[in-house]
Amino acid sequence: QVHLVESGGGSVQAGGSLRLSCEVSGSTFSMYNMGWFRQAPGKEREFLARITRSGERTDVTDSVKGRFTISRDNAKNTAWLQLNSLKPEDTAVYYCAADLSFGIAWRYWGQGTQVTVSS
Repeated sequence: QVHLVESGGGSVQAGGSLRLSCEVSGSTFSMYNMGWFRQAPGKEREFLARITRSGERTDVTDSVKGRFTISRDNAKNTAWLQLNSLKPEDTAVYYCAADLSFGIAWRYWGQGTQVTVSS
């Protein structure tokens, strides 16, 4: 069973930065493509970024491109999402996900970490 645990969320002021971590256990991390999503209150879950198994390819949604960066280290079984120049509208619960495919379906999910950005 693949187990994902996010950490690194918190409260920051607008313009600040956070680095979210997603540690994976229970399976071989390098087999999985990784993704990051968020969900704000009253809104649908939003895709943010994804990275291939080897890390050679990343995709970041246009709304956060240039501010958010996805990365991974297979030796540490961890993926990260760097959040820079945060805005109040970035406030949400952030989730990581894993899947063997690099598509739009994600089989494994973490429990989420809260990010709150104040103005």
